[in-house]
Amino acid sequence: MASFKPTKVQVYPKLGEKVTQDTLYWKNYKAPVQIKEFGAITNIDFSPVAPHNFAVTAFTRIHIYGPFSQEPVKTFTRFKDTAYCGRFRSDGQLLVAGCEDSVVRLFDVSGKVALRMFRGHTKAVHVTDFTSDRYQILTGSDDYTCRLWDIPNATELTTYHEHTDYIRCGVTSKLNRDLFITGSYDHTLKLFDARVDKSVITMDHGQPVESVLLYPSEGLLVSAGGRYVKVWDLLKGGQPLVSLKNHHKTVTCLCLSSNGQRLLSASLDRHVKVYSTTNYKVVHNFDYAASILSLALAPDDESIVVGMTNSVLSIKHRKSPEESKEIPGQQRQRPSYRVFVKGKNYVPKQDDYLVSKPVKQHLAKYDKQLKKFNVSKALDTALECFSCTSISPEITVAVIKELDRRGTLKNALAGRDEQGLSQLLNFLIGNLVDSRFAPVLVTAAEMILDIYQSVIGQSAVVDRQLLRLQELLEREIDYQQDLLEVLGMLDTMFASSLPRKEVPCSALSRLNGMAQEEASTSRPQLQAT
Repeated sequence: MASFKPTKVQVYPKLGEKVTQDTLYWKNYKAPVQIKEFGAITNIDFSPVAPHNFAVTAFTRIHIYGPFSQEPVKTFTRFKDTAYCGRFRSDGQLLVAGCEDSVVRLFDVSGKVALRMFRGHTKAVHVTDFTSDRYQILTGSDDYTCRLWDIPNATELTTYHEHTDYIRCGVTSKLNRDLFITGSYDHTLKLFDARVDKSVITMDHGQPVESVLLYPSEGLLVSAGGRYVKVWDLLKGGQPLVSLKNHHKTVTCLCLSSNGQRLLSASLDRHVKVYSTTNYKVVHNFDYAASILSLALAPDDESIVVGMTNSVLSIKHRKSPEESKEIPGQQRQRPSYRVFVKGKNYVPKQDDYLVSKPVKQHLAKYDKQLKKFNVSKALDTALECFSCTSISPEITVAVIKELDRRGTLKNALAGRDEQGLSQLLNFLIGNLVDSRFAPVLVTAAEMILDIYQSVIGQSAVVDRQLLRLQELLEREIDYQQDLLEVLGMLDTMFASSLPRKEVPCSALSRLNGMAQEEASTSRPQLQAT
């Protein structure tokens, strides 16, 4: 007697992730190192000089971490209230930060006490940055003003009162010490020139602006606010170029990759999107455990540092070339595993006698029922598998196909009560129009209608499902007809757009197959008659 053959479940092709150079590049990071801070992490800034330490602003502290340290190498705690926007100067020796108490503090990175304290704002200062000449500081506050300060004299140079809401982001030009840009909750971005007493360009973002970023060439400006990331051309007077809407919650921060070819945006939706700066399409995506407030990339993209609302700092370091070549998990196995697989790759020689051990066959539940010829129970078991997973109808379809091949599908479908028939109709409604399963399920649907047409009208539940099935089929037929019409239109358009070529005709074809001599001799005879 032949042994029972299990039901063959067909494996359908899946749309897998497209592996690109960006995928390989941005996935080449180790598992993240997570550090718990004292509060929500509102700002991260890398030092421009080696060893590229980074400052983390969280609650009333600013911690400075080394490239690979899990403990802060320096801490500034001289804040009476929440600190904001700790940023390094271009030489990496000074650090400036705002505070909820409206005082701006300037620190020496190697010291502890503030070198300067700038007083003048009346509300919290969320924006601080150094100008390119290193001797001035830009600040922006919730009092709707942005100010320039002189570091040596600790005095205020200029005050601008142009915004009508909180100023929450800003950036200074690295090429011109007089230029800087601010973004406000009044939906506007303003470009200021310190040599002029008012803004020179105003751009309307349309949402409260959370972050701004200048390209290295400083011809393009990127702003983030609401769900939108927008790119502006400053050389054309702030003309909008691109508007991106790839996040489904507020975008909180922006940064550029080391080569300037990739733009990163982070959002409260827990995602970091990576865009190509040539076409502004998303080329990669990172997912985190909580809403993201701050994001920074180390020089040469060696590290990705993310600060979240749950006070967790996530640091991903790039793998070294040796680590990238290792097979994942190969170095993590215990010695017992090596003993377990010992001899597994042994190749038998020609004179060896191989003693094979019979492999016990483990059947699925529906195959056990099929082996016992319980066709109705086999179908019920397959439907239970679908209801448990709700994502893999392949097993149920394979069982229906096997029952049809055996000629017992009608027996399996018959004799069902209201609940069993309802479960079967639910499966058909969910998968009948799937092109992969339609050839099998259409046969089953026809059999169900043939078997149960005499009892239609006795169950309101079954009648409702049959009406849904009918509507589904009618809608699918309409879709197919519309599709065929569109295909016909496209064929006509493509045919008319092709260039026409003249086909050279021979003498035989021009004279309907008659030889030239025969034609010339036949014509006079016809005329004579």
